[in-house]
Amino acid sequence: MNQISPLAYVHPEAKLGDNNIIGPFCYIDRDVEIGDNNVMQNSVTIHVGARIGSNNEFFPGASISTKPQDLKFRGEETTCIVGDNNSIRENVTISRGTASKGKTVVGSNNLLMENMHVGHDCVLGSGLIIGNSTKLAGEVVVDDNAILSGSVLVHQFCHIGGYVMVQGGSRSPMDIPPYIIAGRDPLKYCSLNLVGLRRRGFSNEQIDLIHNTYRLLYNTGTLKEGIEEVRKTLPMTKEVEYILNFVENSQRGIIR
Repeated sequence: MNQISPLAYVHPEAKLGDNNIIGPFCYIDRDVEIGDNNVMQNSVTIHVGARIGSNNEFFPGASISTKPQDLKFRGEETTCIVGDNNSIRENVTISRGTASKGKTVVGSNNLLMENMHVGHDCVLGSGLIIGNSTKLAGEVVVDDNAILSGSVLVHQFCHIGGYVMVQGGSRSPMDIPPYIIAGRDPLKYCSLNLVGLRRRGFSNEQIDLIHNTYRLLYNTGTLKEGIEEVRKTLPMTKEVEYILNFVENSQRGIIR
């Protein structure tokens, strides 16, 4: 049974699962689907097109599936998909999709800290930690287990790889490949994310192989020549393949 405050508004066409808690001054619009065991503290707004899983907690002021901040948006029917077990803190805003992709996606087991923004058509993986006041422009992709510190600004269409750590206050105009620490101004490759990789159970052999991959990529002539050297000299484990595929498919170029 859902617990809905008499001071909340739930549109009669909204679809709610079971055991949800909806606090005072929450607003849930039409064309919204919510799973089970979610907690919406006071003053949470769930807009048209939201598709929310289970066991999420939304803190005061969060605004989910907002109208995209895109002048090309013409009111088309789009969605904002949020998975399970997320903690979405105070004043987080997540825009729904546009005609470009049709949906914004946030995975599961993420911590989105206070006042951060997820732009239209973004695709966020799972296991992310995104710091206070970080802003993701439209169509940004963030792979699983990445950590973005506070006040990071990410340009539209950028791709951020898995298991990275991005220094607070950074500006990211290019793609950030996986497994690394990125920082400084302008944003650069600093080192492998050794602590993060070890915490996630990567072996010394895996870490050495990742290190050698970046050593060849960044120190062998052009990036294309570096890729060829990696393929020639290193075993093609899933970690190496992930790095190479990321680099080869980069649309904005990778940080150096």
